[in-house]
Amino acid sequence: MSKKRNDIGYRPTWAEVDLTAVAHNLKVVRRLIEPHVLVMACVKADAYGHGLVQVSKKLVSSGVDYFGVASIDEGASLRQAGIRTPILILGLIQQESIPALLKFSLTPAVCEAGFAHALQKYCRRRNSRMSVHIKVDTGMGRIGVSHANAVSLAQEIAGLKNVAIGGIFTHLACADTNRRFTLEQIDIFQAILSEVRGLGIRVPLAHAANSMGVIGYKASHFNMVRPGLMLYGLYPRDNLNVTLKAVLSLRTKVIYAKRLPAGSGVSYGHTYTLSKAATVATLPIGYGDGYPRNLSNQAPVLIEGELFRISGRVCMDQLMVDVGNMDVRAGDDAVLIGAQGKKRITAEELAALSGTIPYEIVCGLGSRIPRVYLT
Repeated sequence: MSKKRNDIGYRPTWAEVDLTAVAHNLKVVRRLIEPHVLVMACVKADAYGHGLVQVSKKLVSSGVDYFGVASIDEGASLRQAGIRTPILILGLIQQESIPALLKFSLTPAVCEAGFAHALQKYCRRRNSRMSVHIKVDTGMGRIGVSHANAVSLAQEIAGLKNVAIGGIFTHLACADTNRRFTLEQIDIFQAILSEVRGLGIRVPLAHAANSMGVIGYKASHFNMVRPGLMLYGLYPRDNLNVTLKAVLSLRTKVIYAKRLPAGSGVSYGHTYTLSKAATVATLPIGYGDGYPRNLSNQAPVLIEGELFRISGRVCMDQLMVDVGNMDVRAGDDAVLIGAQGKKRITAEELAALSGTIPYEIVCGLGSRIPRVYLT
């Protein structure tokens, strides 16, 4: 832990974010797509818990073409940080937020005519023009115009003088689990795109591929892709023929260690009992930091290069580890995600144990865990 980290003055718990790994993973994306295909980096949810502005700045310097965010406030944060790269708001916004789109030069997703007409009215009054991306639902069942109505919506928007179609996009619902359905989605989207362009409507950008689409479905690349998970060194599925670099590691230090006799219970409810006398180490991190409570009694922990397991229930601010007879003392290094010595714990591993997905593990890490950026 750096001297600078000591100035924070709360706990020796932090997340290291390796920005060089972000740049590497963007290069991996580039190698998987054709030279003409653009890359929209998904940096919503604070760049998946890695730090919105810092990660985005690294991506800009690495040549990313576009950003995808969930909301106006995320896009505004990037603009206020001096980022001028095009930004698409992937979620929907309300009509009263239209002025902020112009203020921060953000591109909205549109999936119904009413919002498009509201944009037209606002822009006409100010003698301005706004680009939009039409969101099409090809099987996700979330936001997006039904694919059966997508062409007619595109025609209607194309007739608006102050609103331009900057792109059309869809989202792959089952790319990591159902190849047949994914290919059907791609075919539906391709048919819509062909029909719209066949009507003489200009569509500069078409995009569908998430990380799994980038890796496993070349037909989904069109002329822009939207990687998220893989930029952070996380895999959308096991056994993929691609090598990514993990970006985030979660680190702490032993805050206390003591010997307890055989039969001692550890943590709330005594769900863990020492079978023999052992040293129990306490780490200053818990579910109040976003570390999942359901990892109690099962998640691995590295302390001084040795692999142990969480012992007892994860508390709000602390968790305990039975280290047996190992000589562990306060101040010793511990890792919950990342490498120590020759051993490694991955977010994917924790997700499997927690019954969730890697997205939730990294996005869930709370703001009271400082992010330390390695450049």
